Amino acid sequence: MSTSTPKPMYGLTAVPATPNTLLTNKRPTQPPSPTSVQQTPIPNTPLAQRINSYAHHHLPEETYNHSLRVYHYGQAIKAYRFPASQFPEWHFDDETYFLACVLHDIGTTRENLRATRLSFEFYGGLLALRVLQDVNATHSHSHAHSHAGVNAGADSDEDKVEIRTGTGIGVGASSVGGPAATTTATNANAAAPREQAESVAEAIIRHQDLCHVGKMTAVGQLLQLATIFDNTGAYADLVHADTIKDEIELKPWAHSTALGEEFEQKVLGNRLMEPYE
Repeated sequence: MSTSTPKPMYGLTAVPATPNTLLTNKRPTQPPSPTSVQQTPIPNTPLAQRINSYAHHHLPEETYNHSLRVYHYGQAIKAYRFPASQFPEWHFDDETYFLACVLHDIGTTRENLRATRLSFEFYGGLLALRVLQDVNATHSHSHAHSHAGVNAGADSDEDKVEIRTGTGIGVGASSVGGPAATTTATNANAAAPREQAESVAEAIIRHQDLCHVGKMTAVGQLLQLATIFDNTGAYADLVHADTIKDEIELKPWAHSTALGEEFEQKVLGNRLMEPYE
């Protein structure tokens, strides 16, 4: 398969990695208008519904709610700041962005933090790559290691956890803008094309990669912008403080440490979205 041609549908187009550069280009002449949740509906495709059910089942309620807010905020940002008429490289489909949003923190669950020595976003990206393409992806800890290369070894019974990536989960979404997402026969068989799955995995792996130089994918940049907005607007405030503390205690080498020693306290001080969690 040729990888030389970008796949704009899946957000695989290069944009500046730093918002300082990105947001100075073609600035809008008017402030944004209010955008309701009804204006940014969750995709009703079989794949989106399957992954929505999976995420709702596995993520803590607060993290799932955060993921849905990131989707709606990102759609509002994209419509206002990057209209397709002026920014054709931002004209990717809603489904790909939704998949990235609901899976971007999948590596932060208690089970997944303890399933690997990888930083949570790296493990989450690899896990998403597998879940998106394999509708039967239900593996034990050791099976995931042998087939996906995402387990760095277990040292105790506590570490020997099962990574449940199955999709036969009939649950309803219950948060902002979350439609009832039940796993039907059609949904359960919906798999992502390779390019789409890789775009989502790339976005997840880099969603804490706050660069000042270089490029990243358009869908990955939108995920960063919306995540940052939901967590206070400061560039470092990306995940909940309990997740940061837990991961750094388990993995002192984790990528989260690159965000600074004050990172945890900044997130603890965020009360912007507390009423909605």
